[in-house]
Amino acid sequence: MSNRTAEAQRLRDLALLRRVRDRIDREYARPLDVEELARGVNMSAGHLSRRFRLAYGESPYSFLMTRRIERAMALLRRGDLGVTEVCFAVGCSSLGTFSTRFTELVGMAPSLYRRLAAQEAAGMPACVAKQVTRPVRNREAAAREPQLA
Repeated sequence: MSNRTAEAQRLRDLALLRRVRDRIDREYARPLDVEELARGVNMSAGHLSRRFRLAYGESPYSFLMTRRIERAMALLRRGDLGVTEVCFAVGCSSLGTFSTRFTELVGMAPSLYRRLAAQEAAGMPACVAKQVTRPVRNREAAAREPQLA
């Protein structure tokens, strides 16, 4: 395969990966799995997972769960929904799995986050609260300072 052909294939793959990422962002509350995402871009689940991890540094499933937890954090900060309602609103079908993943990504249980976030985010614009409270994988990535522009 020539360099030009390889580069063209890489660009096509990146465009498909962006479609998958955009679909996850749009449809995070729907039941999604890697096989369904892969079918949508005519790739095998294994190939999609490998290419996605190379492009974005995490698997499609991890990306989906991070998006769900980000949305859950925003709903919990509002304070008008309970943890169970938030769990189902963001597309999780198991409260136990939701709570476990939330705790892994955020560093505290969703119920504790709900209580503390309401106090911390009081008076803070939603766009700033989203940036400051974005989940960082406790075990997978070093915490970094929020970039406020």
